[in-house]
Amino acid sequence: MKIQRSTLAFWVPFIGLLVLVQVLSSVGILSNFWVTLLKIGAVMSIICLGLNLIYGFNGQFSLGQWGFYAIGAYAGADITYRWTQLHSASGLVVVLLVVLLVALAFILVSKLMSRLRGLDTLSGFTLYIIGLLMAAVIAIFIGRYLINPITNLLNLLPLNIASQIVFFFAVLLGGGVAAEVSYIFGFPVLTLGSDYFGIATLGFSIIVKVLLDNSDTLLGFEEMKGARGMIGIPKMTSWIWVSIFLVIVIIVTRNLLHSTHGRAIISVREDEIAAKAMGINISQQKTITFVLGSFFAGLAGALYAHVNGFLHPNTFSFIKTFDPMIIIVFGGLGSVTGTVAAAFTWALVLEGLLRLVLPQGFETWRYVIYPLLLLVLMLLRPQGLFGTFEFPYLRQILPPIFQPRNSAKPTETVNEIPGDGA
Repeated sequence: MKIQRSTLAFWVPFIGLLVLVQVLSSVGILSNFWVTLLKIGAVMSIICLGLNLIYGFNGQFSLGQWGFYAIGAYAGADITYRWTQLHSASGLVVVLLVVLLVALAFILVSKLMSRLRGLDTLSGFTLYIIGLLMAAVIAIFIGRYLINPITNLLNLLPLNIASQIVFFFAVLLGGGVAAEVSYIFGFPVLTLGSDYFGIATLGFSIIVKVLLDNSDTLLGFEEMKGARGMIGIPKMTSWIWVSIFLVIVIIVTRNLLHSTHGRAIISVREDEIAAKAMGINISQQKTITFVLGSFFAGLAGALYAHVNGFLHPNTFSFIKTFDPMIIIVFGGLGSVTGTVAAAFTWALVLEGLLRLVLPQGFETWRYVIYPLLLLVLMLLRPQGLFGTFEFPYLRQILPPIFQPRNSAKPTETVNEIPGDGA
């Protein structure tokens, strides 16, 4: 199997940088402060790649990414908390069963709805809610009989290996919970126009924050401690783990965008009417993009929860909702390269360097610098720092028939491909 030069030119330096950070942190040259900021930069890259997929490539103005980030964070944290603090795999078993059975319920409801003609959105949403509740109840019932056997099985392994296995599944399940919530939420909301969709997703983020404030009383998760903040979360997000998940997310995003589904997703952003006329299922493409982007947010949240070992609902306030949006606008809408670069810059400069440069007590000036930088960027370079630029490996190579006549105008590329991949 021959590897293209563009692939090597991208991955060799990128993997080299990731390994270099690990080596420098191991020998003590990079302090824990800067390593933590790099972890947060990688986490923000993952959540912002999901938002760029939703907004930059598919054209859905979403402010709900931070809400799905919070769901993934608390779901993943609860699983590892129960394992390390309560010495039980109850969180892992129950959440795994809930995710699997809810996914099965969604598939069955979807097939049922395809046979029912003329079913309105509200009725379909009700069927999904009923399926979700039934699946959750069955999962909890079955889980009671599996908790002890799986806990005993994990206890047979060395403690470190068992903990890493639980952590790995906690991150994946954090993304899975976020994805399923986004599916059930997006079923009625994705029918709204762009502006109304943005307002609805902002409302969703606020609702999630309120629920987290009352998670110990309203939801019954006493270990989350509601508005007091959740403590006792194991700090298991190493640089190696976060690097692995970042690489996987980049590969999945790149391969999706290079597929026929990816060209269909972009065509929806360019012109929904034209895409529909060419036979593209608009609703399906929006749903795929929204669920996958939310899955990335859930992954990022679960990783973030295990960086500092502490979660507080204020971390997921609606003001912070705009951070991913600012990052993808800075980097360039529709640019994977720009998103990753802007996310790391945001973490290292705005969250790190400015804390060291500004006098103590002036940290809130960051919220003045954010809009000023954004205003300057919109005036001088509205397409973002990277625009539509991509490294060769990430750049979409179109067949000759779809190449734009004037190669000096890369933004015209997507205007030539709305019908492909119908």
